[in-house]
Amino acid sequence: MTVRDEVPGLGGDAILDHIEFAVADAEQSRRFYEAALHPFGMTVILRVGPERTRTGGTRYGVGRDGYPRIWFHDGEAPGSPMHLALATTNRRVVDAFHAAALAAGGTDNGAPGIREHYHPNYYAAFVLDPDGNNVEAVCQVPDREVMSRP
Repeated sequence: MTVRDEVPGLGGDAILDHIEFAVADAEQSRRFYEAALHPFGMTVILRVGPERTRTGGTRYGVGRDGYPRIWFHDGEAPGSPMHLALATTNRRVVDAFHAAALAAGGTDNGAPGIREHYHPNYYAAFVLDPDGNNVEAVCQVPDREVMSRP
């Protein structure tokens, strides 16, 4: 049973939002992925310099339609735990994911809440799986309940 089954009208279908992984050389990988993913209509959407990254390396976001879905960075050993984000249009699904993942043995890596440093509607929760992979649930739309209050 899913949260969607338990709470009518929740709209909890999650889809892949983005994935991130470490590479040995971000510039070399940028050239590779830009060429390899071109047939899918994907290009580099965003570059984040080392001064703004957790690893001290360069990050690239590749995608299409203005949204980066594949991220890679250097400054960390390839094969390090990866980051997987699942998207939903309902913040209650983010909350339910976090609770269920912790109950299943995950380790809290960020309680549900707004991540203003991404944007004002980036509501997310993070859990480390048993192998240390960072799994995220994210809702990037305004909270309908808050918006509907007088």
